[in-house]
Amino acid sequence: MQEQPEPAFAPGLTAQVELTVTDADTAQAVGSGDVPVLGTPRVLALAEAATVAATATGMPPGSTTVGTRVELEHLAPTVVGRTVRAQALLATVDGRRLSFEVTVSDGDQTVARGRVDRILVDRGRFVERAGRAS
Repeated sequence: MQEQPEPAFAPGLTAQVELTVTDADTAQAVGSGDVPVLGTPRVLALAEAATVAATATGMPPGSTTVGTRVELEHLAPTVVGRTVRAQALLATVDGRRLSFEVTVSDGDQTVARGRVDRILVDRGRFVERAGRAS
């Protein structure tokens, strides 16, 4: 019987990233609305950055992860000058599929929460295929 390789990642991995909101992060600036508060696309990007950070140190050579599915509830506005923190928790691993629970907070207030799924891929092969598709 052939031995199966150990999975690259296990549930329980966590990481967090922070962002101090600037005018460039607002809904007005990113085109997702006309109000001067943290825009949902930036909230999502921050949540994804936390998932990437969670896998960064254990990434197998030549591999990367790419996003495949997102569910995000943007629950509260954040004004310019505030610092928000995104935390990602690797909840489940199913083969190459990694499912993260994400939370974005401003102090004690939950700004957003949801789920981000990523899949482990061979980086070179993925970039090559993406180039052929365009």
